[in-house]
Amino acid sequence: MSGTEHRIEFGDTGGGAEAMPLTPAVPSESEDLRDVHGDTMVLNMGPSHPSTHGVLRLVLEIDGEMITKATPEIGYLHRGDEKIAENMTYTQFIPYTDRLDYLAPLANNVAYALAVEKLLGIDRQLPLRCQYIRVLCCELARISAHLLGLGSFAMDLGAMTVFLHTYTEREKIYNLCESLTGARFTTSFTRIGGLARDLPVGWTDQCRQFLSDLPAAIRDVDRLLTRNRIWIDRTKDIGVISRDEAIGHGLTGPNLRGSGVEHDLRRAHPYLVYDRLKFDVPIGSVGDCYDRYLVRMEEMRQSARIAQQCLDQMPGGPINVHDEKVVLPSKEKVLTRMEELIHQFILVTQGVNAPPGEVYFGAENPKGELGFYIHSRGGGTPYRLKIRSPSFVSLSILPRLLPGHMISDVPAILGSLDFVMGECDR
Repeated sequence: MSGTEHRIEFGDTGGGAEAMPLTPAVPSESEDLRDVHGDTMVLNMGPSHPSTHGVLRLVLEIDGEMITKATPEIGYLHRGDEKIAENMTYTQFIPYTDRLDYLAPLANNVAYALAVEKLLGIDRQLPLRCQYIRVLCCELARISAHLLGLGSFAMDLGAMTVFLHTYTEREKIYNLCESLTGARFTTSFTRIGGLARDLPVGWTDQCRQFLSDLPAAIRDVDRLLTRNRIWIDRTKDIGVISRDEAIGHGLTGPNLRGSGVEHDLRRAHPYLVYDRLKFDVPIGSVGDCYDRYLVRMEEMRQSARIAQQCLDQMPGGPINVHDEKVVLPSKEKVLTRMEELIHQFILVTQGVNAPPGEVYFGAENPKGELGFYIHSRGGGTPYRLKIRSPSFVSLSILPRLLPGHMISDVPAILGSLDFVMGECDR
């Protein structure tokens, strides 16, 4: 066999990991856009499940089976989250962040809370236990999102068995979420200044058990796909995004790293306790669908590594900042002391008293950089809130990426980009 050799490498993270060569696959057809002769047809693809992953509509201009023009149509799910935020207190908006990337609600909660805490100036006052629990939640959310993303990616290309494997492991994470937060899907676990509650008794043991079982499940998926001839033919040298194109279109997360760009906010701009943890950042070499698949596979292993370190290093102590003007006072104090009763009343009815100013915070979410820009004029509600959703940015490259490919390549390209319309149509 000949063709481009794929290698997943690691950035300079101190982990000492070397590049992992993979068996080269059969060569693919040239990606040059061929001459178009005769009439073309306009084909509406989506909105539908599967393939377009929900409420995405692609208007494709095709010449036979070849795509000559592609226009993504979005907005079918638009809910006006950013405008809703302007009419709510900062705490009241937390459940709405669950509905952005609803495949990783725990990570959304953390990103939003960190943005508000940066505005309040308390981001460096968070107790260590709170920070470790937040990181643990974010990495479990990353594993969960990648499991579903890879499972649906494989199912779109006909590999139904892979979906069953990944969904089985994801269900175990949902059990952990239910035990931790009381909900499986929309968790709303993070609070401004801390967390809703501490880890329940026995939860860490359940989490350790899951993390010990996960590598075997990832190996099963690896054996089913990584050197599968059909999978390689459908993904290798398909949907190639060069390094410059990835940067130019503002891609982030695995889609950016799959194109060979070493950029991870957990490394570039460490937040919480990521600077205390050891992990590697996988990057691709070609930037095709196959590379993006390999990057996400390795990211799951690294997230499990991070989560295990969080459990090993988990300190004791409080889970909320010691400021009763930001965090609700304990129920005992509310029932026995006037000052705490007043604090609770103000927090519930008016929200935290944020100072005037503008802040932006971006977190490394499973889909890429999820950012929140907040413009405050003081008081308990934002004057303006803007969400930088990675899925919205990822879809912007489709008009450049799809032309020159066959119709059958579209599900592979969409699956490799791993977007979610909940945060795209926010």
